[in-house]
Amino acid sequence: MDVEGGGSKRVFQRLTGPSSGDPKHQKVCYHWRAGKCNRFPCPYLHRELQPPPPNGTASSKRHHAFAASAATDDHHSGPRRGPNNNNNNNNNNTWGRVHGNAGGNKFIRKTEKVCNYWIQGNCSYGDKCKFIHSWSLGDSFSLLTQLEGHQKVVSGIALPSGSDKLYTGSQDETVRIWDCQSGQCAAMIKLGSQVGCMISEGPWIFVGILNMVKAWNTQTTMELSLSGPVGQVYSLVVGNELLFAGTQDGAILAWKFNAAANCFEPVTSLKGHSLPVISLVVGANRLYSGSMDNSIKVWSLETLQCLQTMTEHNSVVMSVLCWDQFLLSCSIDQTIKVWVATQNGGLEVTYTHNEEHGVLALCGMHDSEGKPVLLCSCNDNTVRLYDLPSFSERGKIFSKQEVRSIQVGPGGLFFTGDGTGQVRVWKWNTLAEPASTA
Repeated sequence: MDVEGGGSKRVFQRLTGPSSGDPKHQKVCYHWRAGKCNRFPCPYLHRELQPPPPNGTASSKRHHAFAASAATDDHHSGPRRGPNNNNNNNNNNTWGRVHGNAGGNKFIRKTEKVCNYWIQGNCSYGDKCKFIHSWSLGDSFSLLTQLEGHQKVVSGIALPSGSDKLYTGSQDETVRIWDCQSGQCAAMIKLGSQVGCMISEGPWIFVGILNMVKAWNTQTTMELSLSGPVGQVYSLVVGNELLFAGTQDGAILAWKFNAAANCFEPVTSLKGHSLPVISLVVGANRLYSGSMDNSIKVWSLETLQCLQTMTEHNSVVMSVLCWDQFLLSCSIDQTIKVWVATQNGGLEVTYTHNEEHGVLALCGMHDSEGKPVLLCSCNDNTVRLYDLPSFSERGKIFSKQEVRSIQVGPGGLFFTGDGTGQVRVWKWNTLAEPASTA
């Protein structure tokens, strides 16, 4: 699936220079540093001078199709779990600092506004334009394709196990099913209610709507409706063989699947939040819930009792993410907080990362070299990519409206869904692959 794009195309970084011994080939391109080089091939370097990468080979062939059935490598992780950064218990004083070769991935900051005329395909300034002619900055990842069809905010993205289909849910009251080989919409399901969230667990797809959770088994085509929620269902997660749903009235409902009866049976309702629960994550035998009441609650998966309430955020807690022994949380208060367990078993903030804008969603994954990266959506219509634990910036993704959904896929793929209804498919580059600015 090739990407069709208008306007000038940019190649922001060339990872290896020409083999020629010409001294000018060892110079960094001035226009590339300014984000305006449109020469390909360019005789100058499109990277900062640094030690050569480790020996290894990589295919230079760019992938133009995304296949959910591709083999999942050891670094694939969903938004509920972060990759292992091998820092063990000595990490609590290292967040936010530059370590080792983090400088090798340093993000070169450029003019950070996308050209409106380039978006429309008629910018007359070309390489002299002072604005960006690209949907991203950074050399580590490429845009593979854009999926068009939803008319409103994309509120959920899911890839069920064993399926070659991508599922997306939207506030336009539909779920779209995309063929991962062709990139075409294979089917559309009209729900008659806005999709508040969507997850996959094994072959199951769970969709949160008003006063209900819809459950579909993609292998058996079984469809179930789980009643009980009061108001919109904003968050879903599976842990300890239970399905949890965060609802508009502040409750967290739990169901357990009864295989003999082929149904989900209600187990309990966790009470404690005073406003809607909009983020849930499971890790270390705990359930963590983020709410519009500005708090995070920690629940035991065994007893389903609340163990701790954290109130360090001073605005809505939009997303929570488990990463090794750490918990990361983000908020409209323009912060990302890193929590670590204390000797008494509770959690406390070990590092606070400040943003210039409110933070809407977090997602963790590994890049093509196995390095942990945090994807952070902000309400200035950008997604920022950070190396962890240093929080060194790796790049930035731009959208016409806020990105509310980020999902990790197999083989270095990840997906973003924004407020216009557009879903974009991205891929981490190998060493030989240049970044795409389509």
